[in-house]
Amino acid sequence: MAQQRGYHHGDLRRAVLDAAIEVISTAGPAAVSLRDLARRAGVSHAAPAHHFRDKAGLLTAIAVEGNELLAAALSGPPAGEAPGLKELGVRYVRFALDHPAHFEVMYRPDLYHSDAVELVAARRRAADLLRRAVGGLGADAGGGDTDLAVLAAWSLAHGFATLWRGGNIDHLVGGAGPAEAFREVASTAFGGRTGRDP
Repeated sequence: MAQQRGYHHGDLRRAVLDAAIEVISTAGPAAVSLRDLARRAGVSHAAPAHHFRDKAGLLTAIAVEGNELLAAALSGPPAGEAPGLKELGVRYVRFALDHPAHFEVMYRPDLYHSDAVELVAARRRAADLLRRAVGGLGADAGGGDTDLAVLAAWSLAHGFATLWRGGNIDHLVGGAGPAEAFREVASTAFGGRTGRDP
């Protein structure tokens, strides 16, 4: 009977992921349980385990998807020149605001299998985009150390996104939207060395 319900449901894996993302968005990753997600999807309580094995496996899948979405966001539409560092930061912030559940899980290695092959590959793709952007600015962007420049750029975008999501900086941005406010912060932090962005 449970198998028939799974077939009737369609894409059970996607349904469970979507249900988990909804739970995380409203109550955080601690509120996720495979049994509850099975109930939400209308399948037997054991069905999600066939796709994810356990909660950590489910959260690993969300982290993989999050990194893939981030890489797609950083890549942007294939038009004209590659974006400068400031615009990559704007895209990062928008990703964090558009995909809060993924963002919540991606940087919590205590929640998932951080050595999963597909996760390592997905994280590398996203990191390589940022590394190429920093490298394209030359040694001047980070004092000659690309790793430190990547860390500085990532820290700025991630910290800004986290503070914005928490409603902690509303009083500092004077009514500006997140993209506009981040561009101003990035210009201040990097002294204009953010590439081709206006």
